[in-house]
Amino acid sequence: MPQQGTSAEFFKSRIRNVPDFPKPGILFYDITTLLRDPEGFKAAIDSLAAPFAGAGIEVVVGIESRGFILGGPVADRLGAGFCPIRKPGKLPAATLRESFSLEYGTDSIEIHTDAIRPGQRVLVVDDVLATGGTAKAAASLVKGLGGTLHGLAFLIELDFLSGREKLTGEQVTSVLHY
Repeated sequence: MPQQGTSAEFFKSRIRNVPDFPKPGILFYDITTLLRDPEGFKAAIDSLAAPFAGAGIEVVVGIESRGFILGGPVADRLGAGFCPIRKPGKLPAATLRESFSLEYGTDSIEIHTDAIRPGQRVLVVDDVLATGGTAKAAASLVKGLGGTLHGLAFLIELDFLSGREKLTGEQVTSVLHY
């Protein structure tokens, strides 16, 4: 939910819609215009963090790459540490990998094997929940390292793609719905 003084319209007015990107027929929600606006950026971070204030989150995991931009400040707001989940081959130490299906093939993401200690309370943050494959893989990585997945927070959820269905049983919070 948006913080006091902000609304879905507040955020949506700061997000650029780019038709036919990255391919014809896709409407891309470009958050860079929200991020460059100091008031919008602060409100986005506050709105992502607020549902988890006081929840004892110890680590915020951000999914490459916009999850880094949002997850770091959310971790700061919650007094938590931050760790990245990246595409394969981008992390320098030992990693755990999870693969997932895409519309046309598969992809993978990785996390350092020492990023989360068993039992740590973890929040996963990303910009968009679309089909849910990446988010489900991130949740699996957290659990694979013994972390307690407290929730997943997204700035935008594309309801028509039903990504939330892949996260059944998880606490999913989205600031905006399209």
